Amino acid sequence: MNNTSILTEKSLIENCINGNRKSQKALYDMFSSKMFAICLRYTKNQADAEDILQDGFVKLFTNLYKFRGEGSFEGWVRRIFVNTAIEHLRRNNIKFMESDGFENAIADKQKSALDCLYEKDLINTSMKLSEGYRTVFQLYAVEGYSHKEIAVKLHITESTSKSQFSRAKAILRDVLQSRNTKRNLKVSL
Repeated sequence: MNNTSILTEKSLIENCINGNRKSQKALYDMFSSKMFAICLRYTKNQADAEDILQDGFVKLFTNLYKFRGEGSFEGWVRRIFVNTAIEHLRRNNIKFMESDGFENAIADKQKSALDCLYEKDLINTSMKLSEGYRTVFQLYAVEGYSHKEIAVKLHITESTSKSQFSRAKAILRDVLQSRNTKRNLKVSL
């Protein structure tokens, strides 16, 4: 990012904090489509994703003054929306199955399909997962949270997070393998 962008971003944030509606609209336009995509990753329902998006922007504008300029502004915004999506899931009592050691049954010996798939394809395929599996998968594989961080965010144990992720990988592997069998491709997650 060059100095002009930094000044523009800083002034945009300051103007939003001061209640400038045009700046708030510009900030909304800048991030709404990316953040909506994130919201959709955590719910299969477009109406729920729209609710999460709205709640996320309310939180963003309410807490904008807390952004200290450390790190990426977009990363800070993204974290707000991921946390808002998680809160939405918690309010709707998403169930997570407790760990039964299943995560140890899947060996990661081959190159991961995560390395081979386009993110869009992976996200579309992950929509076939239950909300619990999909949430842990998105947080770990897409957002980069550790299992320990996921456990804290979702109020589950770390082993449950690992188990949910392993089961999600197994389901995705089966879906992708059956889809790619026609093309004689081997898929490994």
